Parts: sequence; structure tokens; C-alpha cells
Amino acid sequence: MGYLKDKLHNCEEIAGMHVSLGDACVSELLAGVGFDFLWIDTEHTAIDYQVLQNHLIAARAGGTSTLVRIPENNKVLVKRVLEMGPTGIIFPMINTAEEAETAMKSCLYPPYGIRGFGPIRAVSYGQEDSDEYIQKKSMEICRCIQIETETAVKNLPEIVKNPYIDAYIFGPCDLSASIGEINQVFGERTTALIDEAIAILKANKKSIGVSTGACDRKTIQYWHDRGINMISAGTDHLYLSTMAERTLQNIRQVQGKES
Repeated sequence: MGYLKDKLHNCEEIAGMHVSLGDACVSELLAGVGFDFLWIDTEHTAIDYQVLQNHLIAARAGGTSTLVRIPENNKVLVKRVLEMGPTGIIFPMINTAEEAETAMKSCLYPPYGIRGFGPIRAVSYGQEDSDEYIQKKSMEICRCIQIETETAVKNLPEIVKNPYIDAYIFGPCDLSASIGEINQVFGERTTALIDEAIAILKANKKSIGVSTGACDRKTIQYWHDRGINMISAGTDHLYLSTMAERTLQNIRQVQGKES
């Protein structure tokens, strides 16, 4: 089994961050930092298929696992992404057991699923054995879903029965939006829903994740203390802008232009 999948199955604590910019140098750079995985986002960014493949190449060169979030639960999108050979895939907005089953089947070859055969980079462009990929390596793909609505939380007791889901990741902002309190990530109702979901997931010994743009220790500690073992925090563009702002402030202070 793959390194990251082992950690997810064992509910070990792992750390990641989000890649949103187009240049593959970003993934090459971040792969050397030491994160357990890079979350490459194609849901909210301009990253297309060719750009995505370059990110995957760069991350692998740096020895870091990759999770690709696709825009929707669509078997055609899944197939194209998996043929590129990421470590895993993330499905947004999974709300029912039926939607979860559709997502998982799109990742699996028959008789377990409906994935069509045609891996390219995933089998090193034909240099690796196809049968081994079908029987072993394709099963090592990390399959993650996001819990982002009140409906998903209420359906979670049925969703967790699916044996192929490796991790359940909260999208707190969308979860708060689903109850009419968008961006009230730490609101009482949102917190209650998250705690309800965490209790279900822990009872079923599942890896629990969160996706947050925040990088500060207080926020990270908050999610950790709730029982979340898979934390993906911050984005490349925020890292860049935050350090740029801090550096400019330091220069202005030295120059006497800012108190």
C-alpha cells in the first residue's frame, strides 16, 4: 500500500497545503518543504489538465504525494486526472451515499467500478506492467470526499459504509453556507455539525480532514483539538502575499515611513 494511504488508513496525523497557482515551480518548491501531501486544486483555480500534469511531475520529483481536487463528481474528470498518476483524488460536495458510491466507482476498474482503462503517466507511459497497475497500484490511489453541507452530515452514517473512501474532509466555509451562515466557520451551528460528523467518523475509525486557508497556529490548534488528523492549511498565493506584505512593512519601518 502507498505511503499516504497507509497513514490515512491508520488515522495518523498528516499535514498538507493547497496549490492554486499555475507554474509547476510552485509544486517543485513546496515539495521540498516537507508536507505529507500537496493539495492541487482544480475546483476553484485556473489549473487545467496540462498545468495539472506539470504540477504532478514537479511534486513527484520532489518526493511529495499529491491529492487532486476535481471540480465535481464526474467520471470523465476522474478518469483524465487518474491517468496522470496522482497519489489521490478529492471529490467536493458529496452529500449522499449514492453520490459517494458514484465517486468511488469512477476510481475503480471492473468488477468493483466503472473506470475505463487507459492509464498513461500512471504506468510511466507504458514502461510499467498494466496488470500490476490494475490489480495493485490502481487500488492504492487515495480516494477522499469532502463533507460540505448539512445534508452530508445527516447522511454520514450511510456514507461511511462505503469501504473505498480513505478520508473525509470538511469544507467549513461551504458547510456554514449550507445553513445560511456563510463564512461563519466557527459559529455554534457549524461547530455542532462538525462535531456531530467527527463523532460518526471516529466511531467508524475513519481519517478526518479539514481544508482551511488559515496558517496561524491558533486556528490549526482548533482543528487539531476537535479530533482532526489530516490538516491542509494555507495556499501558495497566500504564502506569497503574506510574506511580501511582511517584508514591505519591515522595509518601510526601517526607512522610517511607517511607525
